[in-house]
Amino acid sequence: MTGFELSAADLVVLAVGAVLVGFAKTAIGGVAAISVALFATALPARESSGALLPMLIVGDVLAVSAYRRHADWSVLWRLFPSVAVGILIGVVFVARVDDTVMRRTIGALLLAVVTVHVWQRGRRRRRAAEGEPAGQAERAERAEPGGQRVGTGGPLLAFGYGLLAGFTTMVANAGGSVMALYLLAAGFPMLRFLGTGAWFFLIVNVFKVPFSAGLGLITVDSLSLNAMLLPALAVGALVGRASVNHLNQKRFERLVLGFTAASALNLLR
Repeated sequence: MTGFELSAADLVVLAVGAVLVGFAKTAIGGVAAISVALFATALPARESSGALLPMLIVGDVLAVSAYRRHADWSVLWRLFPSVAVGILIGVVFVARVDDTVMRRTIGALLLAVVTVHVWQRGRRRRRAAEGEPAGQAERAERAEPGGQRVGTGGPLLAFGYGLLAGFTTMVANAGGSVMALYLLAAGFPMLRFLGTGAWFFLIVNVFKVPFSAGLGLITVDSLSLNAMLLPALAVGALVGRASVNHLNQKRFERLVLGFTAASALNLLR
């Protein structure tokens, strides 16, 4: 047992969150936002961040083992400098705020990510209505490697996304949704999307470990909790890997956005 005072309901919530971490790392990254909200519901906000980070790293290792050959390293090198700056800003923020501010910040960041997702999807739909055949954009996102990327929007856009991804991943482990937006905007096909994201977050999350440990977010108790939840994470990863080519992306995205928004609103209370 861990040093956390957890009820049976809390353990169920955390186990579901661990399953979704595994699923997010091998299938749809946006699901990780639900895990952030679930962990912050079952644990104090600061402790939830530290408890979730090692789970994410294990998921990253599994994702890299599955998709390591599909990464676009030119995009990764473009993002890393601004991500590092964002993480350092996040370290200062976490060191200065209390649990209530941390919890509400996590909720606000998740809600902002959902809002941007909805806006981005609406923009793609409008573009399709103006001339792109219906469904073409979705098929392009799920194509095999070798498809043409639309482009990454230049250094300014990369810096902005990297800064936001670094800050949100340090404060709320919610950088996955920001990164997903950047890769979707770049027009990445599915496997390149998964491979680039896998390497990105393995490197970034390992980079965060000394800061999280120094802030007292990762402890012996949190690592004991991680050990208990690893089987649930493995189940999620296996399900995600098996279902990645059979997902109804549009319907599932709606469910993810709706659940994440509801969870974020609960954290803002």
